[in-house]
Amino acid sequence: MDKGFAGIFGVPLTLPFSGFVLPFSGFVCLFPGAIHNSAKRRNTAELCYSAEIDERQNHPEDGRMTSKTALQHRTAGYDAADVERPAGERWVTMSNALTRAGHGLTLAEKRVVMMAVSKLDSAKVMRPGEVLPSVKITAAEYAETYGVDPNTAYEALQDAAKNLFERKLTFFEPAHKRNGKPLKPIRNDMRWVGRCQYHEGEGWVQLAWWPDLIPSLVGLRKQFTTYQLQQASALRSAYSWRLLELLTRFKSSGVAEYTVEDFAASMDATEKQRADFAALRRKMIEPAVKELTEKDGWLIQWEPIKAGRKVKAVRFTFMRNPQGSLPL
Repeated sequence: MDKGFAGIFGVPLTLPFSGFVLPFSGFVCLFPGAIHNSAKRRNTAELCYSAEIDERQNHPEDGRMTSKTALQHRTAGYDAADVERPAGERWVTMSNALTRAGHGLTLAEKRVVMMAVSKLDSAKVMRPGEVLPSVKITAAEYAETYGVDPNTAYEALQDAAKNLFERKLTFFEPAHKRNGKPLKPIRNDMRWVGRCQYHEGEGWVQLAWWPDLIPSLVGLRKQFTTYQLQQASALRSAYSWRLLELLTRFKSSGVAEYTVEDFAASMDATEKQRADFAALRRKMIEPAVKELTEKDGWLIQWEPIKAGRKVKAVRFTFMRNPQGSLPL
């Protein structure tokens, strides 16, 4: 029998579609620990896991998703404009280009921005001249979604209002060749928001998106990444959240490989960290893998890919734990 992920009683587990078996040895965590709202999260894990099976049949090579499979939550009655839906149960959807970009956000800012993204209808096609409405985030829903006290939520929204306008995301696009030689990728810097207002004494913030960012958030039909906000609500590290997004982009195949340069850029690594893979591993990879296995029910194996003695890429082999997270 082929060995896959180890089950609770040592019984090998394989993914439910043929031809995809992951080796057991070397997994960081076999029994993910308890997470807050574990029963609700188990349902989320099962939903995302079941979607992976169909998606793999569409674009196994790069994790792309078609509107039919990736928007199953919409056809099942999901409505981004449903004000009664708990914030944590909303879906975060963005283009793959935005997923790969360096987001340049602290954890508190990431929480505010992704909550705002979850309130958008990613399938909405914008008409010429149409303006995407601003998004309102309250301290009460922030506190409920992320399991923090009201004072922490108020402080997070205040800080976001002060700093978000100055935050930028960074992505690179391929450049044309010159004299037959490839040019370095073109760096693009962009703001997240064009306006950010905090209503002091009322406990809510209003965000207006940066115009050039909008095509990466709405009107998406292919080449996008989607996950439920509550998957990240227990995370206490922005690095863990970014790794969740980078892996989810390839959840249809269960294998994600990034060059060290691309991975470091996506994780907002400093220049010093980019030059030292040991620092990337110690500061970002290992803690992020540990937190995702413990709090969101992932099974992850990763390995450095070397060219000679130098690490050139990092490869992640992963799946959502089909048995859900186990209580402590």
